[in-house]
Amino acid sequence: MIRWLIMLVIAGALAYCGATVPLGKRTFFGHVKAIWATEEVQDLKAGVKENAGPTVDRLKRGVEKGIEAAQENPDGGVERPAAPARP
Repeated sequence: MIRWLIMLVIAGALAYCGATVPLGKRTFFGHVKAIWATEEVQDLKAGVKENAGPTVDRLKRGVEKGIEAAQENPDGGVERPAAPARP
């Protein structure tokens, strides 16, 4: 529990510093936002979306079929024995 609290404090301090401490003209998060908006990164995102698109579509269809199967048969088709009667 103490380790978790220490990690939470460190993460909070890093987030605070990343949002408020200037590193040149911008904060750390400002630099990340500026980099994310560049043409090169937009091209990279478009390329990844184009190449990964078919895989993402297949995964979506598989998840949808799994959800449909679970809704049709919530116990997975497994018959469970009845609980023994209590005396």
